[in-house]
Amino acid sequence: MELIRLAFKNTLRHKLRTFLTIFGIAIAICAFGLIRTVIVAWYAGVEASAPNRLVVRNAVSLAFPLPVSYKETIRSIPGIEKVSFAHWFGGIYIDERHSQFGQFAIDASGAWFDIFPEVIIPPDQKAAFLRERNAAIVGAKVAERFRWKIGDTVRIRGTFFPGDWDFVIRGIYKGAQKSNDETWFVFHWQYIDERLRKTEPERAGYVGWYTVKIADPDMAGDIAKAIDQRFKNSLAETITETERAFLMGFVSMSDAILIALQIVSMVIIGVMLLVLANTMAMASRERISEYAVLKTLGFGARHILTIIIGESLIITLAGGILGMVLIYPAKDGFEKAMGDLMGAIFPAFEVTDATLILSMLIAISAGLTAAVLPAWRSATLRITDGLRRVG
Repeated sequence: MELIRLAFKNTLRHKLRTFLTIFGIAIAICAFGLIRTVIVAWYAGVEASAPNRLVVRNAVSLAFPLPVSYKETIRSIPGIEKVSFAHWFGGIYIDERHSQFGQFAIDASGAWFDIFPEVIIPPDQKAAFLRERNAAIVGAKVAERFRWKIGDTVRIRGTFFPGDWDFVIRGIYKGAQKSNDETWFVFHWQYIDERLRKTEPERAGYVGWYTVKIADPDMAGDIAKAIDQRFKNSLAETITETERAFLMGFVSMSDAILIALQIVSMVIIGVMLLVLANTMAMASRERISEYAVLKTLGFGARHILTIIIGESLIITLAGGILGMVLIYPAKDGFEKAMGDLMGAIFPAFEVTDATLILSMLIAISAGLTAAVLPAWRSATLRITDGLRRVG
């Protein structure tokens, strides 16, 4: 305990240098934590995917639709419990800047809600949505963003489906977990299909993709092969994959950005380590004669090691804790800077416990690594050489 007290007092012998080092470590940990939060948010949808859900899409590309008649064929395959479908709408609300939220035309037969139990909506709102053809359900975050409430009429200008489309908000859902996306705008697929049958009949009767709920996740591979085999050599062949793999396909489009962020986070850790190592090296050099005196008084190498490593850990713990505290205002500032794009790019943006734990582990590891060489040199230095040193 006395050695720890001595290590603590050593940290205050050069207050300015110590405080600047602590502040530097705090900034590094804050930056690392913010970058990790961005990366985690990027993968939030993937991590929230369900193992018992498969996605069936056109083998050529997601841009090519599938016939709605595939639904009954897919449902007849053994191992499948529920089948639903959706179609990307991609309309414009007010202008391009305000349209960054997911808009999906869904199969409103009720199976969609069974397949996605994380979508929590009051029963009365769900019933109202199912009754009304032009009804819509919106996520809590997008409703808060545009100040929408139950009964509001929202007009969206179609892009893939031309024309003005009026929707009446009949429900506002929340996610079962923080990682669930609360920015969806979903409505009846039948609403757009009925208009297409009048205006563009050749485009009617098609959906974007199917979502399948299976009984046993361990059978996902076999069921996926069975689905694709059923539609082999048809006019619209399919590719069936797990929901996780399907979402990873979108994330992989941003691989270059994610790799760059990971490299930056490693550089930040390296800079932090260099700053701390420089501080500990200077402190050790300045106290060589003091450590020699301690050895003369009977202190062993392990005592010297404890003092130097303890001082390094005190500095890094102080900087790490301060940095972890700073992550939260940095996250809030990042959200404000992103503005309306935040919900579209990062539907779930939270500092996770794993990020905080990793940040603290990195700070402790940096403290130990930076102190190893100075501590070893001081502990193994001969007393006569240490007493001969001046300054």
